[in-house]
Amino acid sequence: MSEDNTSKVAWFFAGAAIGAAIALLYAPASGEETRRKIGDTANRGKEKLGERSRDLVEKGKEIYDRGRKMAEEAGELFESGRKLVQG
Repeated sequence: MSEDNTSKVAWFFAGAAIGAAIALLYAPASGEETRRKIGDTANRGKEKLGERSRDLVEKGKEIYDRGRKMAEEAGELFESGRKLVQG
């Protein structure tokens, strides 16, 4: 479910950046000013995507650590059960 929301957020930001770029292309401004605005918008989008990527990596690490801990606990439980069965 979280991955689905993450994908939606990423597509939202990508769409917003593309929409802003198109709006700037049709705005009555000089070419130099328009290119600067597009560059600024692209840089802001890149920063947002970088932030989101870092958040996703951190969340992935947390999930991996939690899964590893659960696997270790399951292994310990299995070993305890095996020792009980063997006597």
